[in-house]
Amino acid sequence: MFELIRNHQKNFKNELFSGLTVALALVPEAVAFAFVAGVDPLIGLYGAFMMGIITSIFGGRPGMISGATGAMAVVMVSLVKEGNAHGDQGLQYLFITLLFVGLFQILAGVFKLGKFVRLIPHPVMMGFVNGLAIVIFTAQFGMFKEPVLDALGHKIPLEDGVGFKTQMIQGAELWTMIGLVALTMGIMIGLPKLTKKIPAALTAILVIAGVVIFSGMEVSTVGSFITDGLPDGKVGTIEGGLPQFQTGIFSGITFDIEFFRTILPYALILAAIGLIESLMTLNLIDELTQTRGNGNRECIAQGSANIVNGLFGGMGGCAMIGQSIININSGARGRLSGIIAAVTLLMFILFAGPLIEQVPIAALVGVMFMVVIGTFAWSSFRIMNKIPLTDAFVLVLVSTLTVIFDLAIAVFAGIIVSALVFSWENAKRIRARKHIKEDGTKVYEIWGPLFFGSVQTFMSKFTVAEDPDKVEIDFIESRVSDHSGIEAIFNLVKQYQAADKTIVLKHLSPDCVRILKKASKTFHSVIEEDIDDPRYYVVTDLIEAED
Repeated sequence: MFELIRNHQKNFKNELFSGLTVALALVPEAVAFAFVAGVDPLIGLYGAFMMGIITSIFGGRPGMISGATGAMAVVMVSLVKEGNAHGDQGLQYLFITLLFVGLFQILAGVFKLGKFVRLIPHPVMMGFVNGLAIVIFTAQFGMFKEPVLDALGHKIPLEDGVGFKTQMIQGAELWTMIGLVALTMGIMIGLPKLTKKIPAALTAILVIAGVVIFSGMEVSTVGSFITDGLPDGKVGTIEGGLPQFQTGIFSGITFDIEFFRTILPYALILAAIGLIESLMTLNLIDELTQTRGNGNRECIAQGSANIVNGLFGGMGGCAMIGQSIININSGARGRLSGIIAAVTLLMFILFAGPLIEQVPIAALVGVMFMVVIGTFAWSSFRIMNKIPLTDAFVLVLVSTLTVIFDLAIAVFAGIIVSALVFSWENAKRIRARKHIKEDGTKVYEIWGPLFFGSVQTFMSKFTVAEDPDKVEIDFIESRVSDHSGIEAIFNLVKQYQAADKTIVLKHLSPDCVRILKKASKTFHSVIEEDIDDPRYYVVTDLIEAED
C-alpha cells in the first residue's frame, strides 16, 4: 500500500477524489444489480468491494474499476431461481458457481488467452462502446420509477417473483428530479471551464446532496431506492459488517451430475461475459490513456476476485465501463484510486450508511449521463459513410445486439461476421499468372493467401488435362496459411502425377515444406529447395519475423 502511495504521490489528489466519486457511483449500481440478480443489496455491495480491491491491487489495468455488473446479474437471476427451486439454495448455487467462474477466468489468464482481445476488430470495439453507452443510458431511467401499489398500499410483485412492478414518477417529483439531474450535468460541464483543480463529478454530487438535505426536498435518495426494491415493511439500508466466510456454502448440496449440469453452463457463460467485458474495457482504457494494460494478468485478477466473492458472500462481477470512465475522466491513472474506491465503499457499509443513504439519486444519475456522453463514440456517425459497408454493418450489429441481448453475444457475433468478411475478401485475392518457358514448361505463378477460403479458387486455376508434360508452380508471392491449403497442394500434385506429368513446387515456405515432406515421400522429389532467387530469402525472412 505504501509503495502504491509513493508511486502516485504526485497525482494523489486526483486519485483520492476520483476514488471517492467512484465509490459514491458504485452504491446505486451495486444495489440495482443485486435486485436484478434477486439477492440482498449487501451481497451486491460486498461483491463490488471485493472485486474492486483485488483487481485494483493485482489487476493488469491500473485505473480500471471492477464491481457488480448488470451483464452478469441478468444471468445470475436464472441461476438463483434454479437454486431456490432445489430447496431455497439460490445463494449457495450462486457462490459455488462463482468458484468455477473464477477458476475458468484464472485458467484463461494462465494459458494467456487474454492476448486474443487484440483480434477484436475496431468496428466491434466501437459497437461495444456505443452499445454499453446506450445500456447505461437506458438503465438510468429505472431511477425515475417508483413501485406500483395495490388498493391496500402494498407493492405488487412481478410475475417471476423477482422485484416489484414500477411506474414512472409523476408531476412535481418528476420535474424536481429532472432539474437536479440537469443541475448536476451543468456543474460537471461548467466547473472544469473555471478550474480543473476541483473534481467536477464529486463537487456536483456534494452540491446536489447539500441542496436536497438542507432544503428538505422530498426526492428519491439512495436509501429510498433500496427500500423501493425490498418487500413491504423492510427499510433500505447499506449498513452491514465485514464480509463473512461462507462456512455453510456446501451444506445441504448434493454434488451429483445434475448439480454440475446445472451450474457449469452458468459458470462458463458468466466467465465469458466477465472476461469479454473486462478485456474490452481494458482495451478502451488503453486507448484513452495511451498506455497498455496486461490482459492475462487481468484475467487472473478477475478470477481470483470472483473466487473470493464466492467464499465471502459477494455476487461477483467484472470491469465496469461507466465507473472506469468516471475514474479516468477524473484524472486517475494508477491503482490507488481503485483501492480508495473499494475501501471507501466498505467504510460506507461499516460506518457511513445513514449518511450515504441521503445522497439524491438524481446526482448519481446526472454523473452517469455525463459518462454516457463521454463514452459514446460520436465519431461513428461522422465516419459511417466513409468506412466499408461491412464495417458499418458490424458496428451497428454489435451496438444493437448489446442492447437487445448481452455483451457476449454481441461481441461474438461481431467477430464472426468480421472474420467471415475478411476470409471472403482474401479468398477472392488469390491469382495465378501463367506463362510457358522456352523448354515448354508451363509455369503457374501464385500470389495471394492460400487458405480454406481460397482453396476452391486456387484449384480452378489449373487445367491438368490440357497442361504440358512438365509443370512448375511458383509460390514466391503466396503464403500457405492452414491445413486446407496444404491439402489442396497435396491433391493437386496427385492429379498431375496421375496424369503422368512432372510437377515442381518452388518457393514454398520452410514450414510448409516440412509438413508436406512429412505427409508423403513424394514431395522429396517434387519440391525444389535449391533456391537462387534473392526475393525468396526476403519473403521468408519477413514471414519468420512475423511469426
